[in-house]
Amino acid sequence: MSEDDLWKRLSRLTPARIGLGRAGAGLPTREVLSFGLAHAQARDAVHAPLDADAIVSAIERLGFASLTVASHAVDRATYLRRPDHGRRLSEESEAALRQSVSEPVDLAVVVADGLSARAVHEGAAPMLAALKPLVEKSGWSLAPIVVALQARVALGDAVGALLKARAVVVLIGERPGLSSPDSLGLYLTFGPRPGRSDAERNCISNVRPAGLSHELAANKLHWLIAQALTRGLTGVNLKDESDALLAAPETHAELDGPR
Repeated sequence: MSEDDLWKRLSRLTPARIGLGRAGAGLPTREVLSFGLAHAQARDAVHAPLDADAIVSAIERLGFASLTVASHAVDRATYLRRPDHGRRLSEESEAALRQSVSEPVDLAVVVADGLSARAVHEGAAPMLAALKPLVEKSGWSLAPIVVALQARVALGDAVGALLKARAVVVLIGERPGLSSPDSLGLYLTFGPRPGRSDAERNCISNVRPAGLSHELAANKLHWLIAQALTRGLTGVNLKDESDALLAAPETHAELDGPR
């Protein structure tokens, strides 16, 4: 097998840019154009606004109640320049959440635009649809789904604390790569409160049609939530062992219980 044939075979196994070939001292024209398209798609994903009304409608069609909030970032430009503003609720949103609180709940879910509204438009509703029967089967109490605008991951800490949730899950558009402008990230934090660090969260990333499926991501997230609520922790102290369910299905009952 020639070296060119080997690179062609390898390139079919990954979206990574390998074995691109040469045109003199540069890249072939098709690869230059492909790179330019990917870069434009990533930029569009970062700057595109979230259609909150469409997201709310999709959430409510699934049978969930919902609330809409905004971060302290007043516009997209501020959000991109000042990440700290995206981690804080606006005063109006904080007041609205305080008024909505009734009883403590097991779980709060935040759907946030993050750095890719496209990922949320395409992936949030399918992700919630896959997660819903697992939450219902477990009997966990759930706060209204919160749709957050101009939001960073840490905004979920404030939302979860205000909703008196034992744990919070943030579904957020991830920073686009040059082959993944539609990637959704899932961040789970036990005991949410402002000031939590990234080391205290579990993350499931690359949830998209060309990556981790919604069904598999939902099963992983369900396992992590169950363990978080049982053990009272998330982050570096909670390792994702959900793949053991796929390798040994007869152990489902054992892994679903307290550990």
